Amino acid sequence: MPFRFQRLEIPEVILIEPRVFQDTRGFFMETYKRSEFAAYGITEEFVQSNYSRSIRGTLRGLHYQNPPQAQGKLVMVLRGEVFDVAVDIRKNSPTCGRWVSATLSGQNHHMLYIPVGFAHGFCVLSEEADFLYFVTAEYNPELDAGIIWNDPTIAINWPVREPLLSPKDARLPRFDEIELMNPSYTGNG
Repeated sequence: MPFRFQRLEIPEVILIEPRVFQDTRGFFMETYKRSEFAAYGITEEFVQSNYSRSIRGTLRGLHYQNPPQAQGKLVMVLRGEVFDVAVDIRKNSPTCGRWVSATLSGQNHHMLYIPVGFAHGFCVLSEEADFLYFVTAEYNPELDAGIIWNDPTIAINWPVREPLLSPKDARLPRFDEIELMNPSYTGNG
């Protein structure tokens, strides 16, 4: 099996460790295999791929997309290292408002599956990081939403105190100002 799946403290968020075949030429790994992901319960169809490059101290997030085009995400770092976070925003969820994190890097090759109903963000720990993610619904700017990175209710222990933010991310609302997602909504339009 080319993947090891590990549920995090919020069990719907899954850390994925691919099997990496390395030799003197470099390495090879599978980043996605539908049958193995489905066998572990990740059955969503990924319909769009996004790529970003960011410098040290950049914080992107906490982002999500509202129904009817809420997005599940499969995220990975191709080069560099990030502190990656998922926040449960599902109404009536026993873990609503809680967060989990993982360090993703081009060295460890770990990936994170973040289902619909979670806000997502990351902070760059290396000089630069190339970040790739696949989503289960196409981007719709009218449904784009987020939560401010330093919300005191969520209290994420970010490894940066004064991050580089986009103007949009600097103006995101607090957790108590958003409409929580209906937990029965599973995405894919």
